[in-house]
This record gives sequence, structure tokens and C-alpha cells, in this order.
Amino acid sequence: MRETLRSAAWLLRLSWQQNRLKTLIALVLVLGSAVSAPLMALALKWLTNAAVAGDGGTATVAGVAVAACVIGVLTLGHFAHIAYFELSEINTLETELRLIALANGSAGIEHQERPEYADRVAVLETELQQIQNGFFAVLSLSSLAVAIGITGVLLAVVNPILLLLPLVSIPPLVTGRKAQLVIDRARDETAADTRLAMHLFRLATGAGPAKELRVFRLQAEIRRRHRDLWEKTTRTLWRAQARAMALRAAGQLIFAAGYVASVLLVVNDAIGGHRSIGDVVLAITLAAQVNQQVSAAVSLLNDLQRIARAFTRFEWLEKYVAEREPKDADQPVPERLSTGIHFKEVAFTYPGTDRVVLEGVNLDLPAGSTVAIVGENGAGKSTLVKLLCRFYEPTSGTITADGADLARIPLAEWRERIATGFQDFVRFEFVARQTVGVGDLPFVDSQAAVEAALNRAHAGDVVDRLEDGLSTQLGKSYTEGTELSGGQWQKLALGRAMMRELPLVLILDEPTSALDAEAEHNLFERYAEGARRVGTATGGITVLVSHRFSTVRMADQIVVVADGRVVEAGSHAQLMRNRGLYAELYELQASAYE
Repeated sequence: MRETLRSAAWLLRLSWQQNRLKTLIALVLVLGSAVSAPLMALALKWLTNAAVAGDGGTATVAGVAVAACVIGVLTLGHFAHIAYFELSEINTLETELRLIALANGSAGIEHQERPEYADRVAVLETELQQIQNGFFAVLSLSSLAVAIGITGVLLAVVNPILLLLPLVSIPPLVTGRKAQLVIDRARDETAADTRLAMHLFRLATGAGPAKELRVFRLQAEIRRRHRDLWEKTTRTLWRAQARAMALRAAGQLIFAAGYVASVLLVVNDAIGGHRSIGDVVLAITLAAQVNQQVSAAVSLLNDLQRIARAFTRFEWLEKYVAEREPKDADQPVPERLSTGIHFKEVAFTYPGTDRVVLEGVNLDLPAGSTVAIVGENGAGKSTLVKLLCRFYEPTSGTITADGADLARIPLAEWRERIATGFQDFVRFEFVARQTVGVGDLPFVDSQAAVEAALNRAHAGDVVDRLEDGLSTQLGKSYTEGTELSGGQWQKLALGRAMMRELPLVLILDEPTSALDAEAEHNLFERYAEGARRVGTATGGITVLVSHRFSTVRMADQIVVVADGRVVEAGSHAQLMRNRGLYAELYELQASAYE
């Protein structure tokens, strides 16, 4: 209950921050609508007694009062809707923006790579849709509390024993809360299957996978798996809903018994001459309203409990991000590298697992050099890149840049001085200029800067084929844009990586996987030429990651990674003379091309 109240206060505070006047208007109107109902019951008593007594004047005034209360019940809530609906929309947008900021605001990417964290975020995304109803629930519950108070006073006037009637509403509230907990547990239990089902749905309806689905005749299999997952999820949720329904029905039956007893009590008093006919009408009307109030309270509390769950997950995510904010970031990022970047006894294990990915890594990346990291798939190449980008921090050991521990350099400043091109690059469906330009945000719309980056990436030929050049809208996900081939998207991603002219570290992690070996080799040779220019200017280091040994022979230093360790390092000529793993794999790959 405490979390429910905290989430309600959070929603009210959020709405107040958005627009104080509309929050006040919505609160007053909803309050007026709720108060009108018990006052209508009082006016009906007044009207009934006047009619029985034959007092036409009083009956007329009472009738006007009843009509006014009825109008209040029917219309005030409607006008309140105009105010709170807009606030609810703004609140939803605000919470979505906060979720985006939190999901991307942490230093690392652990919560986006671990399934249990991804499940939590997926449930939170679903629960955010309840925010729009949450503000209404808070307003309604607040006004309902006032209405229940007035109803209690009026019931006490009729018969003090009737004050027990609201107590009979406690069982429905308790069972309603337990019912919601049952449903919430079921949602958590089915979160992973729901995520997979949505993934299969996107596979089945997206343009990208369409070719393979048809060639491999996977349509029926995808539909079957999607159906099986939803049927499994539905069974779990249906069982939870059935249990919840039974709990709620039990609570409502207890209240119904109390309702019948209270009506009989007042009727018996009226038969004995202790109460007027108006008192009977008042009691029956109020008892019916208490029933409605209890039902509304149960429903509203269920809504608020869902909001509370979202609020709790928000707090978890905020705490997660805050706990992973770099501490003691008191060393400036070097203006230029003099000695380079050094790994000393670096080990890394992904959080939540026991699998050691890197262990005992000692590695020097000299300033101004071009370094190639090679190795078979799963050897640990990309993990080295993640550590350089500080998506993760080493489990043990240190990484230094000119002697400064990377962990003590402000993260934002470090990332401003690195540039990256990844194998799993993003297809930003913007106009082509911005798709490339986001690589250096201040120059996102600079024609000259984007063209220079594309030239450095040797990707200008992609733009030459676009109907409107750099002004061409790309992608078809949300608008009718131009679709590109995988290789063309990758070339634009390489251009994006080249937007920062003088980075301290340029990382190209399998950036040419969509290109053939010869094209990759030619590009890497050109990048090596550009790397020498950057190295001369800033001491910058270019890191090339590839599983193709033949394409990186021009690098100043080649680092061979196997089973999470650096097993060899040196130039191509040195490694070939050593006749170690590099020479073996190089000759093995070379023979495959002969």
C-alpha cells in the first residue's frame, strides 16, 4: 500500500509540474462529481419526506436540488476529462522520455544485454501505457475518499450501526489487491515469452527477413512458434485471471451480504416508526452508492497498483543507472596521446555469469599506431572493444591512457574523443546527411563535414546513387524512403565513424562484414593511410578488428586473441616468422582463397 501511495503522489507531482492550473481544475471537477452522488441521496430523502407530507414548495426546491446533483454527477466528470486527458498524455510522454533517458543514460550496456534486465524493461514499457489512466485513477480515488467520508456521516445519521457498512468493503479491497498480485506475477513469468513472441511477429511482418522466410519456407514455422508462445502465455495469464476473478468474487459476496443486512435494518426501523420513508430512501441510495464506491475503489486501486509496479521498476532503473555512474572521475582526457593505451592484467567476466571472457590481458597500443585485433569468433575481440569504449569496466586490472586510468576519466569526455564503426551498426532511417552526420552531432546537418567523412570512408559512391543525394530519405519503416543494400548501409555507417576527424581512438569492429575480402582489404589499406594522418596530429590509435587475417597485414601491430588471452602480438612479418597461431590461421585462410 505504501508503494501505491508513493506512486500516486509521484503522478500528482508530475502533473503539477506539467500544468498547475489544469491539475487544479481536474481535481476540483472530479471532486465535485464524486461529492454530488451522496448529496443527491440526501436531496432524495428531503424530496421524499416533503412529498409524503404534501409540502409542494419544499418538494419543488428538493427536486431542483436532486436535479442539480444529478447534473453534477453526469457532467462534472466529463469536463474534468478535458483537463486530465491532456495532462495524462503529457505525463505519458514525460515518462517515455525518462525511460529513453534511463535506458541509454547508464555508462554501460549491461541492462540491455542481460535477459533478466531486458525482461524488466520490457514489462516496464508495457506498464507505461497505464500512466495515461493512472492520473485519472489518482484524481478519482482522492475524490472517492471524500465521497466515502460524506457517505459515512449520512449513514451514521440514519443509524450508527450502518457505519459498519464501509467496513464490509475491506474484504473486496484485500481480495482485489491479492488478485492484482496474482496477475502481476503471471506477467513477470510470461515476460520472456512475450518478448520472443513480439520478436517473431516483427520477423514475420518486417521487410528485412521476408526474403529468407520465403526461400527457406519458414513462414509456417514462424507462425507456429508465435502461436505456441502466445498460447502458452495466454494459458498462464488466463489461469491467473481465473484465480484473480475468484478472489474478487469472494470479496464482493461478503459485501453483498452486508448490503442486504443494512437495507433490512433500516426498513425494520421504518416499520417500527423510528425512521421516515425518506430515511429508507436515503439508506437504500447510500448503500447502493457504497457498493459502487467499493467497486470503483477496487478498480482504481488495481490501476494504481499497476502504476506502483511501474514506479518501482522506474526506481530500480534509476538506482541501477546511478550506481553505475563512474566514480572519482578526476583526471582529464589527454589532448593528445604520447605513449598510448595500456592494458595491465585485465580480466573480465560478464555480470551475472561465471564465464571468464578475458583473463590476464597485458597489451600496449602505442600512440599513433594502427593496431589490428584478430582471432576466431568468440575469442574475446569485441569484448576488448567494449572495454575500450567503456561499455563495461574490467573485472580486475587497469586500462590506462598515457598513464591515466580510463575509469577516472569523465566518461562523456572520453567518448567525445573516440569514434566507432561496429559490425552490428544502426540503420538510422533519417535523411542520408543525418544518417552519417550523427557521428559528430554538432555537424549533423553540415554538408561539407558529411561529404568529407564519406570521402575518408571511401563511401561517396553510395550517395552518388541516391536520387536526392544527401537529402534522400532512407528506409521504409515509418515513411516511404529509399531502401539500401546491406553493403550500402554499412558504408554509410563507416562514414558515420569518420565524422570525427581527429579522435584519440578510432575503433572499427568488423566494420566491413557485408563486403567481400578484397573490398575489405582495400578499405583497410586506405584507413591505415588515414590513421597515420590522425596519429601524427593527435597520437590517435586506430583499432581494426577482423576475423580475416589477410586484410590486416598492413597494421603496425597485430594482436592475436584466443580463449580470452592475448597469445601473440607483433607485425605481420614478425608473426609469420614466429610460426605461431597467427601464421597457422593466416595460411589456413589464404589457402581457402586459392
